[in-house]
Amino acid sequence: MARPLRVNVEDGWYHITTRGTERRPIFTEDRERRHLLELLEAMTERFGVLVHGYVLMGNHFHLLLQTPRANASAAMQWLKTSYSMWFNRRRDRVGPLFQGRFKGVLIDGEGSWALLASVYLHLNPVRVASLGLDKQGRRAEGRGCRVADRTTLARRVALLRGYAWSSYRAYAGYERAPAWLTRDVLLARAGGASAYRRYAVRWVTQGWPPEEFTGLRERWAIGSTAFLEKIKRLVGQLSVEQPQRQQARAALVSLDRIVAAVEQEKGEPWAAFRDRHGDWGRDLALYLARRRSGLSLREIAESLGELEYKAVASAVARFTRRLPQERLLAAALTRCLSQIANNET
Repeated sequence: MARPLRVNVEDGWYHITTRGTERRPIFTEDRERRHLLELLEAMTERFGVLVHGYVLMGNHFHLLLQTPRANASAAMQWLKTSYSMWFNRRRDRVGPLFQGRFKGVLIDGEGSWALLASVYLHLNPVRVASLGLDKQGRRAEGRGCRVADRTTLARRVALLRGYAWSSYRAYAGYERAPAWLTRDVLLARAGGASAYRRYAVRWVTQGWPPEEFTGLRERWAIGSTAFLEKIKRLVGQLSVEQPQRQQARAALVSLDRIVAAVEQEKGEPWAAFRDRHGDWGRDLALYLARRRSGLSLREIAESLGELEYKAVASAVARFTRRLPQERLLAAALTRCLSQIANNET
């Protein structure tokens, strides 16, 4: 399966989703949710990104992000690594907390597209089967095949208004917004807090969604035809046969930084263990290269010492199998990720 396309756009808007590994919880108590919000504040200061919206769920979270510096990948890598390390220390656990790379969908920043994206984000807490807003329920209501009763509608609105771990309450005027949350752009487009509140409630009571946001997980960009053509020109013609070459244009971490982190963990230079088949440090370096550099297997093999690309694939598969069972390997991976994040410029 192809990994998600990465496009780092100057002043780009993104709907971002990241989930816990195996869909496990990443938040189990309010202190953990508060810490993620603290990290969001720090991220806006460190990377200069604008957070236009957020919602924290049990095993995932959503962000509406704008990147004046074209650094969505770097900002999200720092956020995920920082939270994972804190969570693992707090829970006395090791290993990856998040399920692979984040999912980022480029959103057209003009017109109503970003406004719609913010509403889509804020409605996550109410899109549940118990309120008739699971996938099948939304489809039925959207087609007029089913109408929710007044009690169900009232429950939907109450949950939307009362959900504490979302930026909706700040947008709707129910509470003061934190200083790091950017609301003015979208509130101006909506016509103010009262209009935004009515706009969101309309989708709750009529069933979701606007057609443009169906199948969001499979999309890589949403917007006008002109916007989609602009993004295609920016990244080049998409190729099913070579998805990894597209991702190389938006590499998260350089191979030099990965190798340096593993060398520090091993206490040896890369050349000393590069050709040791089955060496845990070699496998760790290749695993990180595959997961964090955005390069293809062949590109990694050629860049790290003329290795066979099949050997790289075998090493990555071997490390992936060992990781859940060997705490020392998981701890080494966590330390390397921390070292990479600390060396980030």
